Amino acid sequence: MKKILFVVLVAVAVGLAACGSDNQTNTVETLDRIPAEYAGKTNPLGQAAVSGGADVFKGYCATCHGDGGHGDGPAGAALDPAPKNLAEFQTQVGDDYLFWRINAGKAGTSMVAWKGILTEEQIWQVISFLRTLK
Repeated sequence: MKKILFVVLVAVAVGLAACGSDNQTNTVETLDRIPAEYAGKTNPLGQAAVSGGADVFKGYCATCHGDGGHGDGPAGAALDPAPKNLAEFQTQVGDDYLFWRINAGKAGTSMVAWKGILTEEQIWQVISFLRTLK
């Protein structure tokens, strides 16, 4: 009887281990549809905006997203869901998506709306900076 119970427990443990996953690497995120008022926007600023964007990012974003944008800022450790790894994410979305999310925030996360706090120019500067992250 003990052998049967042991075999059942081992089988259950193996089954549970097989079901587990690392959500960071195995989950494909479905992006929300960009609202019409943001769709198609492109960054009007050039490379000269990167240094200004770095300053804005450091002052407003790095606390959660980390200096390199990897989602590892000191305040980000306490957030659920964790802040985005912007160095990776910025390669997967367009300027319009980034502008929308920075401007309007994202419900269900700690990403606040920066509209009214940051100017549109500052948001575009941040996007210019994000495009340099690796």
